[in-house]
Amino acid sequence: MPAMEIEPFRVVTQPGTRDGLHVLTLKGALTSTSSPAFTEAVIGVAAPRLIVDLTGVPMVDSVAIGALVRAFVSCHKSGRKLALVGMNHRVQNVLHITGIAPLFDSYETIGQAEQALGQ
Repeated sequence: MPAMEIEPFRVVTQPGTRDGLHVLTLKGALTSTSSPAFTEAVIGVAAPRLIVDLTGVPMVDSVAIGALVRAFVSCHKSGRKLALVGMNHRVQNVLHITGIAPLFDSYETIGQAEQALGQ
């Protein structure tokens, strides 16, 4: 059986389809190594509504949980809305087990999140 190829972590930042909306698309595992890049990307977005697309994230570790909580706190303190999109079962389970899932509005697709946050 060939070794599974692990995609290097990256953050793709793009405006949403509506004014004041921004999307951060994460690719690769969100871990202690990649969390600083994620945190930097969140800090770099000034839009009042932020969507974090986790469709391309196969797993998160404990440091990533901290980074997600910091993103929530940062957005909450500045009056911005934050939504998570496209979490696989593994990521959803980690958020539930750690007790932070209720902090986040979560949606299956970017379109659903844009619609909900655009109201």
